[in-house]
Amino acid sequence: MKVLAAMSGGVDSAVAAARAVEAGHEVVGVHMALARTPATGRTGARGCCTIEDAGDARRSADVIGIPFYVWDLAEQFTSAVMDDFVSEYAAGRTPNPCVRCNERIKFSVLLDKAVALGFDAVATGHYARVDPGEPPTLHRAADAAKDQSYVLAVLAPHRLSRALFPLGDATSKEVVREEAARRGLSVSAKPDSHDICFIPDGDTRGFLDSRIERRPGAVRDREGRRVGTHDGAQGYTVGQRKGLRLGTPAADGRPRYVLDVSVVDNTLTVGPAEDLAVAEVVASESVVWLAEPPAAGARVEAQVRAHGRAVPCTVLEADARALRVDVGGALAGVSAGQTLVLYRGDRVVGSGTITSSVPSRSRGSAAGELGGDGPLDL
Repeated sequence: MKVLAAMSGGVDSAVAAARAVEAGHEVVGVHMALARTPATGRTGARGCCTIEDAGDARRSADVIGIPFYVWDLAEQFTSAVMDDFVSEYAAGRTPNPCVRCNERIKFSVLLDKAVALGFDAVATGHYARVDPGEPPTLHRAADAAKDQSYVLAVLAPHRLSRALFPLGDATSKEVVREEAARRGLSVSAKPDSHDICFIPDGDTRGFLDSRIERRPGAVRDREGRRVGTHDGAQGYTVGQRKGLRLGTPAADGRPRYVLDVSVVDNTLTVGPAEDLAVAEVVASESVVWLAEPPAAGARVEAQVRAHGRAVPCTVLEADARALRVDVGGALAGVSAGQTLVLYRGDRVVGSGTITSSVPSRSRGSAAGELGGDGPLDL
């Protein structure tokens, strides 16, 4: 096959490109320039879109022996990922920008351009496995600690059929780094990127503050009593504990968490940890099925965070419009805007964007997972 290898400048994508060549494919490397001002990135930046990264990707391509190009996708990335991130927070929701990037950039804009140029597939350094077929199936990676099937579960079957993940069977990141060193790739010891790539300094709060007008408002408990004042509801996410600066302590002295973010009346609702537990999760946006939708009453597993755990759940509704599952209080701090992914064993069944959840206070459950994807550490 003729394969376009997306090369971020890191070790994973470099080894993935090398493995694609070794598998007999005709490979061309491409680095996606996603930042409008890449020169602002310097050594130690935690993103993956700097000039240094482009140079690292080029050097890796030279060692592998493949053609290499840089494609400027900054305009598309800004619109589809960065602007979406801001608008979601402005609406009181908690997005996962990595999910959006895979859905709208790597396996949409990049893939469409690749196909138009005659490529058969796009290869990336994601840790996940695809079994070809009609339709193709998506599975967890061999290394559970590095598994990224969650952020890929939004890919429709026709896009998944053109995706290659050469690292899917890698048993650990250490093994990948050792392979990179054997291949003579200088990125073998390069640190992993962290946080959100378009916020290289890690200051998510500052990034949002520069783009969303913040208005002080009330912080209330579940009974409606005012217990503090926030400096802008859009800067908080469900499950957050730090930065609330509550003027009235809880009667029992226990910490309180954000239970709800209402941008309509600019109010935060707070309460104890057990009030974060949810009984049901509803995802009625961007529904994608990678297997036959399970029947009502079927038992599968639900995951709502990229690095969270999958918990057993019962399907209440599953069709082209919505997913609704009963998690029995096994998840907590679920926010609209997150992605719900259903698994059966290691296979991805389907996904959707969460629009609401039903608290499980009456069940007395206090599950352990707090916070949304990337909660602000204030």
